[in-house]
Amino acid sequence: MPAPELPPPQSRLPEAASHLGAHVLTSAAVHACDAKAATSGLLPAPPAVSAPVPPPLGRPAAEGPAPGAGLERILRGPSGLGTAGLRLTLREEPPPSHPSADAAEGMPVPGLYFHPVPEPDPVRVDEVSRRIKSWAMEEVRLYPEDWEEEFDGFSVGRYMVGCHPDAPTVEHLMIATRLMVAENAVDDCYCEDHGGSPIGLGERLLLAHTALDPLHTTQEYRPQWAKSLHADAPRRAYRSAMEYFVRAAGPSQADRLRHDMARLHMGYLAEAAWSQLDHVPEVWEYLAMRQFNNFRPCPTITDTVGGYELPADLHAQAAMQKVIALAGNATTIVNDLYSYTKELDAPGRHLNLPVVIAAREGLSDRDAYLKSVEVHNDLMHDFETEASALSASCPFPSVQRFLRGVAAWVDGNHHWHRSNTYRYSLPDFW
Repeated sequence: MPAPELPPPQSRLPEAASHLGAHVLTSAAVHACDAKAATSGLLPAPPAVSAPVPPPLGRPAAEGPAPGAGLERILRGPSGLGTAGLRLTLREEPPPSHPSADAAEGMPVPGLYFHPVPEPDPVRVDEVSRRIKSWAMEEVRLYPEDWEEEFDGFSVGRYMVGCHPDAPTVEHLMIATRLMVAENAVDDCYCEDHGGSPIGLGERLLLAHTALDPLHTTQEYRPQWAKSLHADAPRRAYRSAMEYFVRAAGPSQADRLRHDMARLHMGYLAEAAWSQLDHVPEVWEYLAMRQFNNFRPCPTITDTVGGYELPADLHAQAAMQKVIALAGNATTIVNDLYSYTKELDAPGRHLNLPVVIAAREGLSDRDAYLKSVEVHNDLMHDFETEASALSASCPFPSVQRFLRGVAAWVDGNHHWHRSNTYRYSLPDFW
């Protein structure tokens, strides 16, 4: 089935700024590290927050301590010349949800810092769910029929609609949804539940990675490589999902994703090495692994899914990289917390943050879990503080929108974990 064409990502810089060229602006911002100087007379600075601001993106007030100062301005969006179209506007009331097991409200982890979000648009959820199942079962033959219930229980359509509220079309949402399903297939089939093993994982991941980052070799050997991309379900999924992605993404966005997927695969290999050695790492070592084996490839494509592009120079700034890393780290610890009982029930020992803290710091299971909640909360506050600082120092519209997209992904990720009672339940620690 041919991939539908999407319009190329569009620059969102105001007209007056774009006359100077995106390269001039980004170079000035990156090399001078002074966004105000770079945009003097071109982009008005966002107004100072001097009065309470209505919760952005339909959010009620955050639970737990207040986020870093200025976060409201990030999520509200930029103001000034040419920025009116950048705000994310959702309905004041969430749409009525279809009665189903997928919409069941799960209990949030007590003490966890998070932002509640509206229930994802059920019309989009239904359409994305229909399309992704057709892609998985028919187009790439990803799962056998007896895995269908598990695939449905994953609720990936609801997951991605909730994480990308600014996606302009369902087809843009499908970009993220195919990649999410493909990444999970690699994790399940190569590393985890469905035949995965640490033995030989490096070879499997390297060959699968060539579906994302094509092999450039001689004419004699290229046909053998091309045939290998159809050899198993994970490689078929990677190849197809990446083909759809590059049709919609700019070259720098595609290269960014390839780099982040290599990071992910390196994290898989570290965890596999510990498994082979039956080794429990130090807590800091585990957190280092989780900065690579985490959700980072998902929020980092939020601009492609939103139909615009964050310029490469702005994405590469150390401050932006720190924000993205903190977002990936926090969302991955959410997964550790909500999947804790699921992993305890699985064969073998699964490393997650509570397990590692209990083993390395001599705490009870309950105290290790509660300390993991604190680690998550610290990461979330650091993410919001760093995002606020970056928003204030670099007020380009594309930066503002990207930061809001990453924040929306963080919140949508928690909402899916909390409410997916098919997959997750909490330990009895309270």
